[in-house]
Amino acid sequence: MAENSYISSFKKWLIFAIKLTLFAVCLYFPIKYIGIKYAAATTENLINNYNESRWNEFYAQPENSLDMVFIGSSHSYCTFDPEIIDKGLGTNSFQMGMPLQHIDSTYYTLREILNYQKPKTVVVEVFWDMLDDEFELTQAGYLFQVMKNSELEKEYIKEVFPLSEKIMYNINIFRYQKDYFAYRNSKLKEKIENKYNVSLPVAQKQQGIEKYRSKGYTYCNYNMLPDEFDKTNQFKGLDGKSWEVNSTQLKYLEKIVTLCRSNNINVVFVTAPIANVSMEFIKNYDSIHDKIQKIADENNVKYLDFNIANRDEKLFTHDNFRDDAHLNHSGVEIADKYFIDWFNKNN
Repeated sequence: MAENSYISSFKKWLIFAIKLTLFAVCLYFPIKYIGIKYAAATTENLINNYNESRWNEFYAQPENSLDMVFIGSSHSYCTFDPEIIDKGLGTNSFQMGMPLQHIDSTYYTLREILNYQKPKTVVVEVFWDMLDDEFELTQAGYLFQVMKNSELEKEYIKEVFPLSEKIMYNINIFRYQKDYFAYRNSKLKEKIENKYNVSLPVAQKQQGIEKYRSKGYTYCNYNMLPDEFDKTNQFKGLDGKSWEVNSTQLKYLEKIVTLCRSNNINVVFVTAPIANVSMEFIKNYDSIHDKIQKIADENNVKYLDFNIANRDEKLFTHDNFRDDAHLNHSGVEIADKYFIDWFNKNN
């Protein structure tokens, strides 16, 4: 009886194992198919196309031909136009900012830059919203899609990725989910507008041109939408007193400084301007500024905060912003002229 019981139990476990295997196989192929479909959506993302253009042009630069490089998030490539900077400073510069880029990714971006170029100055854009997160998967994916260095990618994943994010990154259905739904929403909206001959009011649609131009810079002459003056403004409710720098991002910011110094590179910090109305929503902005200024002082780095400069010198109007957080080209012209004067006085 004991033997029969053992055999019966074994059969049950065998049947369970077979069913589990079949279930896993059945699940594998739909997940793989959906993942491929999600990954394909990245090629339809204009921002990804700009990233690819930026990096392809960077890789095509003659070796050690650049003497100034701008790194950071979208606030970098929406603030610094190398053509304007080069005319004012007599430099050969390049813009390597990336959308949503956190400081950990910025560090690895700089590592790759230094494999090809030995700039005299690196301008690090430090936006507080990129400094208070432990990790963000999407922005890492943006970098890996365009950086041609698999060893650096492996190191980044090993050193920075939390375990759960390592798993998600290796499964396309999770890795490309945001890109896919952003693409689908855009296509669905376009389909409905065309089919029913309806559209959002003109006041609610960006009017103008956005395009990748040259030297890493994305030209844009949009103006802020009416909703961003209040309803959809992302900075409503932000209190600078409750804002803190994440320890991981601080570590990589200091690693950027160390890397620059070890290569005899001058490094400066810049916080790009956000729209005037956005600043009005933020309570205790000085607390944010002071914390970043403290990091700069402790590392003996010159720091320009455009939001303080704008508050004191009234540099920008609402017409100089493409949205509640980024300059349009008219604002870039103002910011870059100011930066040129500031850089000459401080470096």
